[in-house]
Amino acid sequence: MEIFDSHVDTPSQLIRLRDPGIDNGYGHVDFPKLRRGGVGGSFFALYTPAEMEPDAATRYALEMLSAVYDSIDKYPDMVSLARSPEEVAKNRENGLVSIFLGMENGSPIQESLSLLRLFFRMGIRYVTLTHNGDNALADSAAEGKRWHGLSPFGKKALAEMNALGMMVDLSHASDETFWDCIRLFDAPIIASHSCCRSLCPHRRNLTDDMLKALGDKDGYVGINFYPAFLSERFLSDPADAALFEEGEKVEADFIACPSDPSRVQAWNEMQVRLRSLWRPGVREIVDHIDHAVELAGIDHVGIGSDFDGILVPPEGLEDVSMMGKIFDEMRRRGYSETEVSQVAGANLLAVMRRIQG
Repeated sequence: MEIFDSHVDTPSQLIRLRDPGIDNGYGHVDFPKLRRGGVGGSFFALYTPAEMEPDAATRYALEMLSAVYDSIDKYPDMVSLARSPEEVAKNRENGLVSIFLGMENGSPIQESLSLLRLFFRMGIRYVTLTHNGDNALADSAAEGKRWHGLSPFGKKALAEMNALGMMVDLSHASDETFWDCIRLFDAPIIASHSCCRSLCPHRRNLTDDMLKALGDKDGYVGINFYPAFLSERFLSDPADAALFEEGEKVEADFIACPSDPSRVQAWNEMQVRLRSLWRPGVREIVDHIDHAVELAGIDHVGIGSDFDGILVPPEGLEDVSMMGKIFDEMRRRGYSETEVSQVAGANLLAVMRRIQG
């Protein structure tokens, strides 16, 4: 059984000077951990902050894309780019982990179908339409006030994505954006890194009706590991919330100058402190898997960890090498080996095949 993760934010860490060929003591994802965890492939998402102006977002996305390509070139004995499930099979035969490319926040394509096509040519196989802000494509879950769903350009962009065989990702989208996409487009749609709103009522999570709609569309949802999306209990203690806020500031200082050894040390020390917080773990993740399977169906659920994009990981899943614990818990709950394999990664490859045609 191989694991395929539909969302990690490792490209952001690469331009913060992480060497992915080294087993990093504090990072969630690197190439040795992927191999040790039995991960056959992972979507490296090019994340651009919502507050970036479009030109800056395009440049930043290209910088991250270049860093990913440089890393693949540096470690050809460990990883290789994959644009399709067929390329995954070739990489597997050569003993290589597959690196897929996604884009988190559609701002870098601006209002240009030509830029969208260019990013597709460079390997991008999904676009998460928004992040924590409305943009030229659509409204986000964090705001949701600009277009009340998809913008006029967003509708054109989604039609082009469907024609290219590029996946439309609705994680971070507003409810109105979600239902616009369901109503207006026939192709399968994904939510690469989302959880279930019935279990944790966060605006970023999917309602029961949304989960059913993704299943009916022959789509996919990858369950997110961020503790705030898994359980309301996370940060309910004021002391925990204060430590988390302090952690955000320390991380921001590190991001501003990742070459400063003192800031690196402060951030590493803070990561250790953050693991003292109460955090949901494997059981809560599988609770969300159970709920999504019940509503969307066993063929439409997978893993979208959000590793390297979350301030603190779940309890007992501190990095990608520990992913197998999830599937052990699924077996304990009575899932068959075929069902475990589907959620571990086969469903992600299957939805890629359906969309790519």
